[in-house]
Amino acid sequence: MTMRWYAMMFIGALQLAAQFKEPKPGFNLFSPQQDVQMGKEAAAQVEKSMPVVHNEELTGYLTRIGSRLARSKHAGTFPFRFSVINDKSINAFALPGGPIYVNTGLLGAVDNESQLAGVLAHEMSHVALRHGTHQASKANFIELPAAIAGAVIGNNSMLGSLARLGINLGAESVLLKYSRTAESEADANGALIMNDTGYNPIEMARFFQKLESEGSKGNSLLASWLSDHPSPGNRVKAVEDEIRYLPKTSYSETDPAALPRVKAIVAKLPPPPPKATTQGGVSTAPPPSIRPSSHFRQYQGKSFSLSYPDNWQIFGEQDSSMVTIAPKEALVDGQNGQTQIGYGVIVSFYFPQTESADSRAATENLIRQIQQGNPGMKRSTEAQRTVQIGGQQGVLTPLESQSPYRGETEVDMLVTVSRPDGLFYMIFISPRSEWGDVQRVYDEMMRSVRFPS
Repeated sequence: MTMRWYAMMFIGALQLAAQFKEPKPGFNLFSPQQDVQMGKEAAAQVEKSMPVVHNEELTGYLTRIGSRLARSKHAGTFPFRFSVINDKSINAFALPGGPIYVNTGLLGAVDNESQLAGVLAHEMSHVALRHGTHQASKANFIELPAAIAGAVIGNNSMLGSLARLGINLGAESVLLKYSRTAESEADANGALIMNDTGYNPIEMARFFQKLESEGSKGNSLLASWLSDHPSPGNRVKAVEDEIRYLPKTSYSETDPAALPRVKAIVAKLPPPPPKATTQGGVSTAPPPSIRPSSHFRQYQGKSFSLSYPDNWQIFGEQDSSMVTIAPKEALVDGQNGQTQIGYGVIVSFYFPQTESADSRAATENLIRQIQQGNPGMKRSTEAQRTVQIGGQQGVLTPLESQSPYRGETEVDMLVTVSRPDGLFYMIFISPRSEWGDVQRVYDEMMRSVRFPS
């Protein structure tokens, strides 16, 4: 070859590198070893609170695929471990440091081994890119260093130290709720892992697209997936664009005949035990004595701003699709191992799967998804009504459930308003006995909401 040809090849390589940016871990106050410690502690809680399936063929199948994927340099060096949960809902999640759980419902939904490999590569990417502890670091970067140091010096539980700061590994944990940016990074890194190890990356995108399409039809089994995995946009196109810059390779599956056997085993499993709920009261403490202050401070999110009591805290990050505003003492542990909010406010966006300007229809879809994760929640006897929020007409829907405080009914006041980037919603939470004291504060928070023009 001539020097001119070498030069052209070098320039071409630089152009490709400039067009594709490899995902990298972000800001983090935790060490990788602390990720592993946290994952082990959280996995122990999962084993106690969720119906983990102890079947060698199911676990072995996931482990064979996961071990192949782990050979990619983009998977990092964390000790991955794969388990199955007996749950018909379609979902999978990864804990910091390596534990990965796949619901039986997801095993039944994949069309081929490559699609399952895509889910595992995506979840492994959350671990490798350290998204969970990255979000925890951003949520409370002032007090975290002391808490982490205390856990190390005192040989204490990492999760216990974080819980004292209001950072819990539960249903609303910042460790497991990712922004669309993080989801996009996990897609991109997952595609790299798959391509490195001979799986076709486009199958990952096709499966996610299939789930999003089914979710738009109101499939209740997808509520957890759609909540935990906000769509970053056109996944198929994004992965196709990335594949153009990846080294050419041949794609194959380890054992195409294994998936039908796995599906047959899953179909014969006994039904899982009923999920624990908050019925009957689960908390040990009375409602917190920290009432919301009459003094407010400003929160500036990515797509909205509002005022909130200055003695409450923000749990979440500014580019996340969800933040919780509450006193630390209002985050309590339920008997199902999940963190519950005794009182406070959840602020987020819901992304309907169909483009519609009808906020009431989108609200009904959102309510169904919320009820999937909160089986005891129901509509209040109060009527739904219109309200003003952020200069727009919104919908207020009174809901109620069992409070984590023993013997209490909980008020869950849902407010929704349509925005160009989704259905903006706020859930104002309080024990019924506390509602009269906090309602004026909640009204002020709702009046303070502003959207970018």
